[in-house]
Amino acid sequence: MFFQNGKILSSSNSLFERVGGLPFFERLVDRFYQGVVVDPVLIVLYAEPNDLEKARLHLTWFLAQYWGGPPMFNENRGDPKLRMRHMPFRIGPVERDQWLLHMLTAVDELTQDELIRQELTDYFVKAAEHLRNDTGLPISSAEYPR
Repeated sequence: MFFQNGKILSSSNSLFERVGGLPFFERLVDRFYQGVVVDPVLIVLYAEPNDLEKARLHLTWFLAQYWGGPPMFNENRGDPKLRMRHMPFRIGPVERDQWLLHMLTAVDELTQDELIRQELTDYFVKAAEHLRNDTGLPISSAEYPR
């Protein structure tokens, strides 16, 4: 159960359940990639920019698993090892910020619940910063402009 100020907010055990399961993550990833495909900074990072279906599927699997859903990513791709998987790509502050722009736009459009929105935002800001492998100052979710 999730509590705030002594009140029960949810009896579900995971964010995966609280957002309605896999369909939420499919919509989130679809909305995210709507921004990526028109972003000249990000689209060049993809090996197959005209066919992002594998990338969409992998991100959906990862996010669903991370937030408490079935271990689809591990079953299909192995250990996520996110930093290692992203190391071949130059990810600096510009790439990080563009990625966050599109992901947080998707979060804002698809999430009405402020607690869930903040939980997702906090994670995505930390994850984007963790994957940065080029110069630039670190950020936190409190600093990221919305």
